[in-house]
Amino acid sequence: MAELELRDVAGDRDASGAWVRAVFTGFLDRGADVSQEEIDVRIGNQPMGRARGFFDKDRCVATFNSFDQRLTTVGGAELAANAVSAVTVTGTHRRRGLLSRLMERDLRDARERGDAVASLIAAEYRIYGRWGFGPATSFVNWRVLTRRAALDPRWSPADVDGELTMVEDAEAREALPELHRRFRARTPGAVDRGDFHWDRITGVVETSPPRTAGLNAVYRDASGVVRGLVCFTVEKKWEQGLADGIARVQFLYAEDDVAERALYRLLLSLDWVSVVDTGAARPDSTLPMMLGDRRAATVAEVADFLWLRPLDVPAMLTARSYPVEGELVLEVEDAMGLAGGRFLLTAGEGGATCAPTTRSADIGLDVATLSRLYLGEESAALLAAGGLLSEEKNGATTRADLLFHTGRRPWCPDIF
Repeated sequence: MAELELRDVAGDRDASGAWVRAVFTGFLDRGADVSQEEIDVRIGNQPMGRARGFFDKDRCVATFNSFDQRLTTVGGAELAANAVSAVTVTGTHRRRGLLSRLMERDLRDARERGDAVASLIAAEYRIYGRWGFGPATSFVNWRVLTRRAALDPRWSPADVDGELTMVEDAEAREALPELHRRFRARTPGAVDRGDFHWDRITGVVETSPPRTAGLNAVYRDASGVVRGLVCFTVEKKWEQGLADGIARVQFLYAEDDVAERALYRLLLSLDWVSVVDTGAARPDSTLPMMLGDRRAATVAEVADFLWLRPLDVPAMLTARSYPVEGELVLEVEDAMGLAGGRFLLTAGEGGATCAPTTRSADIGLDVATLSRLYLGEESAALLAAGGLLSEEKNGATTRADLLFHTGRRPWCPDIF
């Protein structure tokens, strides 16, 4: 086998083009037929400063990219994150350790830069745990039978102090960045997005695979501020003269539960629609509570979504808020040697501190398990029951759950 060359592709037009083609090939989409126009759009609009890949002569056979990201933690503070994306290895060059070399270099670089965590959306569950990533958020896909829903009258339009309006793509594009900024500020697990993302999902810029054009609806509060927006498509079906269509949510952003319920009520009230498919919705949505018959809402899918990899445990634990005062000593294991150690977390009225300590540990866990606990996705008691967390002192698991408790689960609706 020929020796493969690792290259940074930023600023190299030929290498960048080969890299973009390899991304399409790696995701089993397209390969050499990607147009130069498509390549130029992606290179010109995506952060490529840390894009690199392995090359077999002029052909790129493994791709990797990362970029700066802001992650909202519990309490609304932002963490500096290293977002990992475009991870592929062409089928002809698997099992050579290419991904390991790319990932390990990137994580060490991120640690040196001072990033608190690394983040990614895992296409496959079994891949990323080996580098210390763990699932930190999840989603639920609801399918609601509108004829059985028996909408709760408490959420009728007359009781909502605002209005719903159908809008064109251009108006949606104008409203989304500011709406998302406010949504992200109050949603642990949410991440920032750039202009290219909004351009793509609203059709301002067309990329492959092509966007499926949808209908847009916004919810404005009494003062006229957009508090929620949903984009959806309708698959029209007729059975024996009866409308039996399916409304599918492409994306939905709601600043609060009032806005979310208003948008869902619109979807559940559409003519010609008998099923509403929410897509990847927040895991603790109040949607079922709207319904007079909660059995009208069935769970089509539950899955993990955002994965985190701790790089600086004191920075992570100091950034988030805690509902009670207290102390906890965590023994954190890290096979890569990037973020392990024993740390004393002290949560007080004025905030939290976290620093290395020689005190004996209260609980033990690895960095991947810390990711599952950090935003409130899973409890310490559940992690201990599953053998992922050890209680070193009696009552420490209960103390950990009091400290890390969150009233609502974290959520990230954005693929990156």
